Amino acid sequence: MDGESSGEPGPDRVIAGRYRLLDPLGRGGMGIVWRARDEVLAREVAVKEVRAPAGLEPAELQRMYRRLEREAWAAARVSHRGVVTVYDVASEDGRPWIVMELVRGLTLADVLEAEGPMTPQRAAHLGEQVLAALRSAHEAGVLHRDVKPGNVLIANDGRVVLSDFGIASLEGSSAITMTGEVVGSPEFLAPERALGRDPGPESDLWSLGIMLYAAVEGVTPFRQGTPLDTLRAVVDAELPPPRRAGPLEPVLVGLLRKDPAERLPAAEAARILRVVGAGGAVRASGGPVSGPDSPTAVAQHHRQHHRQEPRPAYGEPYGEPTPPMPAPAPPPASGQPPRDGRAGAVLTAGIVVLLLALAALGWVLLKERQDADGSSGGVGPTGTATTARAATPASAPPSDPVSASASASASATAGQHVSVYVDTVRASYRGSCPPPADRAPSFTATVEVESAPVRLEYRWATRSGKTSGPGWQALTYEEGGPRSRRLEHAELTHVPGAGYEDAVRLEVRGPAEVATQWVAVSVTCEEEAPTGGAPSPGASTSPSPPAGEDPSAGPSVSP
Repeated sequence: MDGESSGEPGPDRVIAGRYRLLDPLGRGGMGIVWRARDEVLAREVAVKEVRAPAGLEPAELQRMYRRLEREAWAAARVSHRGVVTVYDVASEDGRPWIVMELVRGLTLADVLEAEGPMTPQRAAHLGEQVLAALRSAHEAGVLHRDVKPGNVLIANDGRVVLSDFGIASLEGSSAITMTGEVVGSPEFLAPERALGRDPGPESDLWSLGIMLYAAVEGVTPFRQGTPLDTLRAVVDAELPPPRRAGPLEPVLVGLLRKDPAERLPAAEAARILRVVGAGGAVRASGGPVSGPDSPTAVAQHHRQHHRQEPRPAYGEPYGEPTPPMPAPAPPPASGQPPRDGRAGAVLTAGIVVLLLALAALGWVLLKERQDADGSSGGVGPTGTATTARAATPASAPPSDPVSASASASASATAGQHVSVYVDTVRASYRGSCPPPADRAPSFTATVEVESAPVRLEYRWATRSGKTSGPGWQALTYEEGGPRSRRLEHAELTHVPGAGYEDAVRLEVRGPAEVATQWVAVSVTCEEEAPTGGAPSPGASTSPSPPAGEDPSAGPSVSP
């Protein structure tokens, strides 16, 4: 019996003699996604029941089903950890059922609904991972065509996964059926798709830009009262200037250009997202900046100029912009005798001496920095870690403690790559001491490896060397298991009756050594904890866990 005429199939129905439907996970414009059990391999999977839009003739319906099957198999060619794996295309009731990897977690739409708009840094970090999945798909010749928060999964293991490749919408003018029913999400459609033109990789980049705009602003820029009005706005309306995007604004403006040929290239978008996700910003010329006013200038540049300025190559290290060369000195006036050659020799010797002095000064500063890192328990100068931004001074509290984060990555000679991302849950505490664990400065981290099995060690270090962490702990990744692990840490170090400021970072060692940049923390004790005697002012105490907790217990680790 046809599922479309008999109504929604119920739980316990077996599809293709193999996949037993358990319960629905979600609904979309072209079907329902079920949690199901593969009776042959004894594992849980996600099964998408594809439903045709209303108004299609039987011949068009069969062509659509065949095209969806081909596109599902094309999506199965995409090999990337940020793409939901397609296992099978089963046939039941004359229509395809797409069998996919079951990813446990929340969609970005769920997160935005529960928590509201994201900070630009968090949105950039997420967007970088989605863009990496899209670029892998484009290299395999697969277009997504429905990038939106509902199709981005934030998995429990820390992965950001893009789902519904090639099966969530139709090509070109098929996005609107004969009855006017819109298939897919019109507010995320690129202008060329709304006009019935063939989509390309740039169409997915537009949808990514709309998704990032919605993530930081809380609304999509072109949504109107009806789908057709929304499509008209997508084609004709100007982009409403983002108000909360900050350093992410250049990416939004660059990706949301009406002409696909003028959109920000994927490689450049990935580079900017990586910089912003690490807490930086980017100049109009493509280099990083530290000043807070630069994002506005960058956005104005993108609005006024469509030509590409010279930029560093993709993946090139980011340093300070190269200063302009000084203008050449004017030639001597007519009749003026030429400068004595001995003066030029003296000038050359002076420049050589100055360069030698600068080199010596740089060596001394580098040596002092290495000694400081060694004394504070940091990774030594032989480590291969590369941090994403400058260290935060221990005495300066972060400007945005809730969204402060850190990231770093390193590669080992054996091919192992380790990435570390740290997010600040709370950066400061004020109240009675010792601070309770649920209110003390706390952090979460994701440690991701390229391949397993592998064994790492990690610790939460402080710049001062005083920490409530237990020291080095083991972190084991089993073969075939998750390649990312989530860590949690509460910093309980304090000074009774006084303020205490420090900086925290996560250090990882093993096949590759990596340490994130420092993140400032502060604890202000407004009243002393009861002790046997009064400590002298400014005296530090050893870390004290809250009452009832095991002092030897370390940070929690969850897969």
